[in-house]
Amino acid sequence: MARCLFLLGLLVAMPSLAQVTAAPLFAATLHDLDDKPFALAQLKGKPLIVNFWARWCGPCKKEIPELTAAHDKYAKRGLVVVGIALDDKVEATKDFAKAYEMRYTGLLAKEGGIALMQAAGNPKAVVPFTLLIDRKGNVVGSKLGAMAHEEIEAAAKQLLGAK
Repeated sequence: MARCLFLLGLLVAMPSLAQVTAAPLFAATLHDLDDKPFALAQLKGKPLIVNFWARWCGPCKKEIPELTAAHDKYAKRGLVVVGIALDDKVEATKDFAKAYEMRYTGLLAKEGGIALMQAAGNPKAVVPFTLLIDRKGNVVGSKLGAMAHEEIEAAAKQLLGAK
């Protein structure tokens, strides 16, 4: 019962999807794991699973292999999985991504990560936080907390089915 009330509280605390927009993401330039600028605008028109995470986050560590599996399974069909690390330490994040066999697009938010996550619909800036963005650039789903395998599979299928 307490768990249900906690989960209900998380859902109530989240802004409605009508209020969530991908515009701040597409306007942002982050850094890739080689510390080169990466404009998220280049991903417009693609179905996206965008996951905010941190190296110190236990649930994030459990979620990364599931996101990697989704990338491996659906990348050829056009799905793009993006992990945005709330970090400014390039080498440490790169080593972490290698250790966790993160084969999807890894980016560093550096000092702008909290503000970007808040602008994307996570006012408390809790990780992990995931957005589902369709080909039209609409946020069609979000999740505060780790996504289970089944949730990631359903999200991928939803995004790939939406033209």
